[in-house]
Amino acid sequence: MRYVREGELDSQYSIVIAGKNFGCGSSREHAPIALGSAGCKVVLAESFARIFFRNSVATGELYPCESAHRLCDVLKTGDVVTVDLDACTVTAKDTGKVTSFKALGDVRPVVDAGGLFNYARKTGMIAQNR
Repeated sequence: MRYVREGELDSQYSIVIAGKNFGCGSSREHAPIALGSAGCKVVLAESFARIFFRNSVATGELYPCESAHRLCDVLKTGDVVTVDLDACTVTAKDTGKVTSFKALGDVRPVVDAGGLFNYARKTGMIAQNR
């Protein structure tokens, strides 16, 4: 099943479940921006390509959450899950199974603010636009 239906720009899914090294080969900020533009809010993966992770945080487009378990072998497109960023858990609606993921730590407020520049303005690191 496709993440974005043919002929459409937005996805009905706001969460991507992935395996290891998600984002490998996407060395520009366009990769997380494209996912964000399609409606993605969270990517849950075993691991991320370093540049993709950094670009996800810097643009504030999506939350790159790293899971200790290979969720892509358990969850499939169309499964309903709830991601709790505060508790660092993902819950499958059908089974009720709860899986934890690593806390975002210092990057969480950057993504919450909408990216690096918004975070810098919000925290006084750079001057506000007038």
